[in-house]
Amino acid sequence: MIFIAVFCGASAGNDPMYMAIAREVGRAIAQRGLGVVYGGGHVGLMGAVADAAMEAGGRVVGVIPGFMTERELAHERVSELVIVRDMHERKLVMHERSQAVIALPGGFGTMDELFELLTWRQLGLHAKPMGLLNVNGFYSPLLAQMERMEMEGFLHGDTRVMFDNDVEALIDGLVAAIVRV
Repeated sequence: MIFIAVFCGASAGNDPMYMAIAREVGRAIAQRGLGVVYGGGHVGLMGAVADAAMEAGGRVVGVIPGFMTERELAHERVSELVIVRDMHERKLVMHERSQAVIALPGGFGTMDELFELLTWRQLGLHAKPMGLLNVNGFYSPLLAQMERMEMEGFLHGDTRVMFDNDVEALIDGLVAAIVRV
């Protein structure tokens, strides 16, 4: 089974649109017969992605550090819950268990996950397709910054990232790219 790692916020955000889009992502992945690998929480956008994927009959693998389970943040109803030592191991396991990455809006944790995999990609450590769901222009400033970094000579190698504000189009693009990798 092909799994897509979903990076997203443990918060709901200020606009109800973010939760609706998170549910749409989970549902769309499951409806294609794909699995979700995500941060393992039951709250915010993370919980919405997992719940929607499971409601649509999908397989959901949550990866969560032990200290977070102690705070009762773990989603106990996912298909598989992997408890790891720390945030570093979480990113590695999510990477190992997925064939593509999609980032939804989120905070520092989402950016940390995204930037680590972008760095690994630039270093040639993986060639997995990566996509940004640019909901409400959330990633537009980052995309502009990435263009600037490339223009100024600070990005090299394969730093391509798909981006779209349409869930279906982005997931279809990622799936098509997995086939080519």
